[in-house]
Amino acid sequence: MNKAVILAGGQGKRMKAPIPKPMFKVLGEPMLEWVLGACEKAGLTKICVVTGYEAEQIKAYLGDRCETAFQAERKGTGHAVMQTLPFLNADTDGNTLVLCGDAPFIDSDTIAKSLEQHIAEQNAVTVITAKVADPTGYGRILRTDSGIAGIVEQKDATEEQQKIDEINSGCYWFRTADLIELLDQIDNKNAQGEYYLTDTVAIALNSGLRAGAFCSANPDVVLGANDRKGLLALNTAARMTVLNRHMANGVGFTCTDGIIIERSVEIGAGTEILPGTILRGKTVIGANCVIGPNCVIEDCVIGDQVTLNTVQAYQSQIDAGVRIGPFVHIRPDSHICSGALIGDFVEIKNSEIGSGTMIAHLAYLGDSDIGKKVNIGCGCVTVNFDGIKKSRCEIGDYAFVGCNNNLIAPVSLGKYSYTAAGATITTDVPDYALAIDRGTLHIKEGYTLRKYAKDKKDADNHK
Repeated sequence: MNKAVILAGGQGKRMKAPIPKPMFKVLGEPMLEWVLGACEKAGLTKICVVTGYEAEQIKAYLGDRCETAFQAERKGTGHAVMQTLPFLNADTDGNTLVLCGDAPFIDSDTIAKSLEQHIAEQNAVTVITAKVADPTGYGRILRTDSGIAGIVEQKDATEEQQKIDEINSGCYWFRTADLIELLDQIDNKNAQGEYYLTDTVAIALNSGLRAGAFCSANPDVVLGANDRKGLLALNTAARMTVLNRHMANGVGFTCTDGIIIERSVEIGAGTEILPGTILRGKTVIGANCVIGPNCVIEDCVIGDQVTLNTVQAYQSQIDAGVRIGPFVHIRPDSHICSGALIGDFVEIKNSEIGSGTMIAHLAYLGDSDIGKKVNIGCGCVTVNFDGIKKSRCEIGDYAFVGCNNNLIAPVSLGKYSYTAAGATITTDVPDYALAIDRGTLHIKEGYTLRKYAKDKKDADNHK
């Protein structure tokens, strides 16, 4: 069986936060998730993650998704892989991929093709490499006609070797049985007193085994982050890769300032994304929409020809032809049906808004089922919480809800019903009925003259 070991025990001291380095996020996902996803997409289902610093954070994130091994002391990459020996010995047939959990841009295509070469060349070890414009600081790959002669670090490279632009990504395929034997031969006789996985290449060659190198077409496989500046660079690279993919698919961007689109988001052709927009999670956006400026959309399904202007929407469905904004909050479990119009300063929560319904401004609709072509007046509130439980309101098709209405749930308004401005509705309103709540109007003449005189007298007494 082919399997993978992911090294995720790093602390990342220069990040200045109590989080394992692989758990820092790139485009909203931990770097570790990028690596795990690439392995799984390449068909590697047997995975062991090596933890170290704040191991419980990583174990809690992984759940039962894969196995873990704990590196109590940080003694190098070779030592980290040694902690997985029970995982390796459980099945010594096949091959094992070793990757870094803080190098997020390894991709499934590179994993699959490097394995093909590894098997075809019958290598004990195959180093995954990349060619970069500036190899400074990276280990250089020394190639021969039949494979590689080794990896030389920057500080040990000759002037001629420093000109080599093919570098080590830190990812390796091993024949699993060979990896177990090679780990037993690594020593820590170096300045750092650590066990280096890179030493396995020289040990394999000295033992008469074959070592090779697969040069990835993706130069970003070598990228990692040691500090916040490096993490920003990773996010920038990932962000532009995603934006370029969407542009190739027909999505428009007048300006990319402040636009963040997570890699799981799907967008239809002809849609325009305006500045300041953040699209997260499993969001799916249809064709010919205008999203933005300044929208946050998370885990939503949005139909064709939708316009969202300064909208925050979460875990909801917005159907075709809807116009929303500005300054609207769509909270989870809401469904905005086709052709609805929602204006400024409206909040909707756990509600269905029928097709063609208009909520022009300044309203809160929570836990409500609203029919088609309803008019919701300014200042309308569904009073859905009595301090103990939440209840629902129902508003029938073609109803007209006047301004400054309070609908005290649970309450139902029938189809074509009408409620007058200022009403507080506490009982159901039948179909075609008018509900009026006026009370008695009292007028006290001369009130303000008396009030102002009293206020002036009180002020004079306090001088």
